[in-house]
Amino acid sequence: MLFSELKLIEPIQKALSAQGYTEPTPIQMKAIPYLLEGSDLLGCAQTGTGKTAAFSIPILQNLSLEQGLLKGKRKIKVLIVAPTRELVIQIKECFVAYGANLGLRTLVIFGGVGQIAQTKELDKGIDILVATPGRLLDLINQGFVDLRHVKHFVLDEADHMLDMGMIQDVKRIIAYLPKERQTMFFSATMPAEIAKLADTILRSPVEIDIKPAFSPIDIIEQQVYFVDKDNKTNLLVDLLKGTQYDSVLVFTKTKHGADKVVKELHRKGFVAEAIHGNKSQTNRQLALNNFKKRKTRILVATDIAARGLDIEELSHVINYNLPEVPETYIHRIGRTGRAGLGGKAISFCDFEEKSLLKDIQKLIGKTLPEVSGHPYLLVNNFVLPKAPPFVRQPLAKRNSPVKGFSTEISRNKRHFAR
Repeated sequence: MLFSELKLIEPIQKALSAQGYTEPTPIQMKAIPYLLEGSDLLGCAQTGTGKTAAFSIPILQNLSLEQGLLKGKRKIKVLIVAPTRELVIQIKECFVAYGANLGLRTLVIFGGVGQIAQTKELDKGIDILVATPGRLLDLINQGFVDLRHVKHFVLDEADHMLDMGMIQDVKRIIAYLPKERQTMFFSATMPAEIAKLADTILRSPVEIDIKPAFSPIDIIEQQVYFVDKDNKTNLLVDLLKGTQYDSVLVFTKTKHGADKVVKELHRKGFVAEAIHGNKSQTNRQLALNNFKKRKTRILVATDIAARGLDIEELSHVINYNLPEVPETYIHRIGRTGRAGLGGKAISFCDFEEKSLLKDIQKLIGKTLPEVSGHPYLLVNNFVLPKAPPFVRQPLAKRNSPVKGFSTEISRNKRHFAR
């Protein structure tokens, strides 16, 4: 099937052609006809399946056909809520690209930056709002956002919002929406709380479950290096000297760890940037754009910051730290297996992480091949004991003399007195 067969209006067809799109993905082929008719939708799909176009194209068409759209100050007719700043920016870019010929106004709002520029745009009037939950709820409470006229609502990556503790904010936002609306709900997995939320906000939804055409487990070359924790950076530097490492996404456990790795890479002469929650939005977006344009070939990220990133033709994913949740391993390495493209996933494993590796291998049903000929082989096969916590003693005890010590002081005083 071609996009030209999906009964899309000419302005959208023209915009899709300009983007080089001819054939819809499976989720687009299944979802667009139902969404054009105004049905609610429950989609089980991961990032990379084309779900953004699946909901944005029909929303744009329905929005452009609604009467009175451009009369008076524009009111928010479409709301899309997603968990991360990077993801809402990408969604906004899709709406702008596919709606290039429609004259609609789209705004993205997120935290981590000042709100003045965002509130100024809101005051001008917009048609489509793409937002993260925290900043959206904040601006609603301040009276800058009015959701009473929303006709199309999208909740994207709901399971990630659950992981990030955002679900209560999402529920508060939903309470501000009109009951008569079209709702689209997307989640890669359906834990009980997410399924319950979907059931409460959807009305007789069309259900679409899209499995990736290619499993990362099957098409990506995977390896594990057993290495001491203190030698991971040395091993990373040694690997990155290879010319085959064209574009590398390195995953660390913590924000501090990401910054530390980047600092060490800089010391060794590599150009690398970090992306995590403590970075300003401007710095995060600049780092991502540099990586996409190949100005930077090494991007070091935490899992939260990397969610929703759409990076084409990524050659390598390196797990500097193994994830504590086995499923996260699949999401990580899938970054280099988009659209059936191959790639390579390398994992560093120190002794303390062996149990995590065991859980990952159990989940994927295979043993990762070990690279044994590297110069930083694992030596420390033990877990370092944790230092006992420092217990602050009461002041009286800390100042009390050691037994026998005060008597000796008294004797010395008498001796010097003579």
